[in-house]
Amino acid sequence: MGTREASHAGSWYEDNPDELSSQLDEFLNQVPATLDDDSLPVPGARVIIAPHAGYTYSGPCAAWAYKALDLSSAKRVFILGPSHTYYLRGCALTTFDKYETPFGDLVVDKTTTTALRDTGRFSNMPPRLDTDEHSLEMHIPYLWKRLEQTLGDDDSKYPPIVPILVGDGSEEEEKAFGRLLAGYLKDPETAWIVSSDFCHWGSRFSYRPEFSEGVIRDIDAPRSHGTKQEVLEAKPDWSKAAKNPKDPEIHEVIKVLDEMAMDAVETGAHSEFYKVVQGTRNTVCGRHPIGVMMAALEAVAKEVGEERKGNFKFVQYQRSSLVKKQHDSSVSYASAYAVV
Repeated sequence: MGTREASHAGSWYEDNPDELSSQLDEFLNQVPATLDDDSLPVPGARVIIAPHAGYTYSGPCAAWAYKALDLSSAKRVFILGPSHTYYLRGCALTTFDKYETPFGDLVVDKTTTTALRDTGRFSNMPPRLDTDEHSLEMHIPYLWKRLEQTLGDDDSKYPPIVPILVGDGSEEEEKAFGRLLAGYLKDPETAWIVSSDFCHWGSRFSYRPEFSEGVIRDIDAPRSHGTKQEVLEAKPDWSKAAKNPKDPEIHEVIKVLDEMAMDAVETGAHSEFYKVVQGTRNTVCGRHPIGVMMAALEAVAKEVGEERKGNFKFVQYQRSSLVKKQHDSSVSYASAYAVV
């Protein structure tokens, strides 16, 4: 049904293609040429987690994931992101034929979206809200840049995309969608982008955990039956996590909570990640896309009999600011890749 407008171009990122290209090149050039003795892109790294804030905030962090992403064999690219524009239960598919970028348009894989829609498990994104949503759009220019670097200037050779919004869901619902997508994940010519920021700290996010009386308490926690449900399930070694173990700074608390989430992701166990997010209530906006992706990776690993196959490895962690006071705010960004 036409082309989805690049609605955030000119505000969240440059709308001039030359300026945008230079900015993305600058971000990518800041990333080392090798990671853990692997030259970049990492061979077989078909899956990444990357942030989706404005490029001046999260662009440098996202570059670490995108430089690791191996698109050399890609014939199709799935993009999984959370919904910020409406409450969504389960998963939803785009109805657009193309996604616009300042560089050109990426084509939607209608064959795949039709097949997914035919399962009866997916709803459709309302077009206006699809256009308003940033979690998918922010990855399209970065993907174009990496396709250009990998495949050259002829965009007719670029693989089609499969944009999916992943909404609210239980642990079992995430596992079910993961199993459904595992068949596509097994295809070595399919790449995956998972869109997520990590901790959103501040009163505007209704989440302000801080160290108090030996535990981490969320001063914005909801009240239940008159009792404040504020103590989070986190018991870090403060002697390693804080300069002053007796009185950690708020930004040190945030880092602890994010590291718990990232460590859980790296275990490869979907249930572990789900448990940590539930226990800390960390405001990882892409927790459901990450959960579905982990469930798919776990299903594939189980099928091939390789327990740690496809485990994510985090390579970068940044924050918009280092919070020290209750009226401050910050958003965390993290990049990871998985070899499948």
